[in-house]
Amino acid sequence: MRIGIIGAGIAGLAAAVRMACRGYEVDVFEANDYPGGKLSEFTLEGYRFDAGPSLFTMPHYVDELFRLAGENPRDHFHYERLPTVCHYFWEDQTRLLAHADAQAFAREVEQQLGVPGERVLQSLADSQMKYEANGRIFLEKSLHRLDTWFDSQVAKAMLKIPRYDLFRSMNAVNKKLVQHPKLVQLFNRFATYNGSNPYRAPGLLTIIPHFEHSIGAFYPAGGMYNITQQIYQLALRLGVRFHFNQPVDRIRVHNGQAIGLQVAGQEYPFDRIISNMDIFFTYQRLLPDQRQPKRILRQEKSTSALIFYWGIKKEFAELGLHNILFSDDYRREFELLQQGTITDDPTVYINITSKYSPEDAPPGGENWFTMINAPFEAGQDWDALISRVREQAQAKISRILGTPITEHIACEAILDPRTIQSRTSSHLGSLYGTASNKPMAAFLRHPNFSRRIDNLYFCGGSAHPGGGIPLCLLSAKIVDDVMP
Repeated sequence: MRIGIIGAGIAGLAAAVRMACRGYEVDVFEANDYPGGKLSEFTLEGYRFDAGPSLFTMPHYVDELFRLAGENPRDHFHYERLPTVCHYFWEDQTRLLAHADAQAFAREVEQQLGVPGERVLQSLADSQMKYEANGRIFLEKSLHRLDTWFDSQVAKAMLKIPRYDLFRSMNAVNKKLVQHPKLVQLFNRFATYNGSNPYRAPGLLTIIPHFEHSIGAFYPAGGMYNITQQIYQLALRLGVRFHFNQPVDRIRVHNGQAIGLQVAGQEYPFDRIISNMDIFFTYQRLLPDQRQPKRILRQEKSTSALIFYWGIKKEFAELGLHNILFSDDYRREFELLQQGTITDDPTVYINITSKYSPEDAPPGGENWFTMINAPFEAGQDWDALISRVREQAQAKISRILGTPITEHIACEAILDPRTIQSRTSSHLGSLYGTASNKPMAAFLRHPNFSRRIDNLYFCGGSAHPGGGIPLCLLSAKIVDDVMP
């Protein structure tokens, strides 16, 4: 059987490995000249940057690919669990270390915020309960097949729906559990992991801290891009053929079946097609003559990001691998994102891989991946926004760290929603496809297969179960499960 895959993003790579492990012939067509999609890298004046995702959780989903191929993942891919998940900062000089160990995290909260540590433990326990009750079931299974709903595990999970906080906001759940405004803000920020608004997103998303604080946050040796490289190399060893600089023009459909791809005027016949391309562009560009799933294509998009990649000529001992500098008015920040703009006081996330890979920066320097939540592309004056936000972010960092940061910036590159769309074909620069701001959002994502076109399947962040590395890997797993 011949499999054609559109896109060499992380889900496309994982799907290629899974199909090759079935013994199929696999061809992957990628518009860029490199694999990985958003999970790529670049260098600038001696500084190396991971271009996209910066947090690594659920590493067993990567290990699973090697084991499927009969290989020991440790022969190729290494990672370590972080002792400190994140460094948090506020304008009033409050600082807090989110230790990986739950008891240590609770003690830190007591010392820095004067909040009973039991509230942290209670929140993490609630997160774990939701994951164990339904997370694995709904994230690892198709929600769009009838046989899923007849599964005994799914039936048991459905009986517990009232406990999942589907109809309360994430913010409401966190206010009840942890109460302190700064701690509520800390737990609310996990909504951004799928580009959502914690004041609108369902409380079910309070499941997310379990991934990071209970299962763990990790650092892959060689940086995040090494995830791409190792899965890509595994696919090559399995005989997968990659065609770079080869954007697909059309998915060929005949009598209601996907029968091949058209690429640069040439037709390639395939028995099955898997699209790792954004759902919107898959239909608009590759299936223009087919009936469009209008309801899905019109759904609210997730937020995007404005990223400044800064080469810094100084080392900051108070910063770690992951750092969050919070805004004073978090609700206002999300209200303005909803309105299509960025607050004057944005929350700033700084990722510094040179803390773990010193070779990523010149001696005495650091590579700062500096990200601000941004709205999706809607015709904003991005040049003006970028200029304003750069100045405000640098001023904020300087205030909180007590150092004028601007004078230490040696070089800069920028990624905004416009370039996210052009480089990765993410519709409107949305990082996670559809937003998860409604109670039933998980059920409204595009399924991992087409209901109207046989032999056509979908993986990646715009399909079920969603965006981010673990969910993209799971989307490929679900395709493997549902494909006959």
